[in-house]
Amino acid sequence: MSGGIELAVLDMAGTTVADGGLVEQAFTAAITEVGVPGREFPAMLDHVHRTMGESKIVVFRALLDEQRAQRANRAFETAYADLVGSGACTEIPGAAETIRLLRADGIKVALSTGFSPETQDRILAALGWHGLADLTLSPAEAGRGRPYPDMVLTAVLRLGVTDVRRVAVVGDTAYDVLSGLRAGASVVAGVRTGAHDRDVLLGAGAGHCLDSINDLPELLAGKEHSR
Repeated sequence: MSGGIELAVLDMAGTTVADGGLVEQAFTAAITEVGVPGREFPAMLDHVHRTMGESKIVVFRALLDEQRAQRANRAFETAYADLVGSGACTEIPGAAETIRLLRADGIKVALSTGFSPETQDRILAALGWHGLADLTLSPAEAGRGRPYPDMVLTAVLRLGVTDVRRVAVVGDTAYDVLSGLRAGASVVAGVRTGAHDRDVLLGAGAGHCLDSINDLPELLAGKEHSR
């Protein structure tokens, strides 16, 4: 077993899934839906960029009152799901094969997201990924979204992992990194295929910064050889 790792918790959008800026498009649709003045949009969009990886309802609550936040979140999920259904969502090249390689090496894989379970299901269906991972999780199924450790710890419990130190967490945002650190994972890696760059990921505490998710098996194999 590579590096003693029993479980890899992998983010979706930006890490294993390329969505081509769909978050920004869906956010624009959501803000338009609730009637936010155009002059407020740039600051709101900046907040969205800085909090990539966080549960979307939490992002909207930071920007709007509760009633409008709920409306905006529903509009966002609808717009994002429609965009996914139109074929705008694709696999990060090699991601599915990487997941298969990890599982073949005895490592369980959980795919996590900041979206709703329904939107996550649309992404999985669009890519033909149902059954690809051992588990899929959203904040609604775990308690709280990133940067809290809930999704990682829920995966640990549901998949029967013996020790949080036998977990690897990988994502493209600072919030992915923080959730892994707070969960006690021994491997917390950022990837450069999504929202945040190397400096932001390392600044958040990532122990590794990978060019893509495809570098993860080699990283874990290297840790095994160093034992």
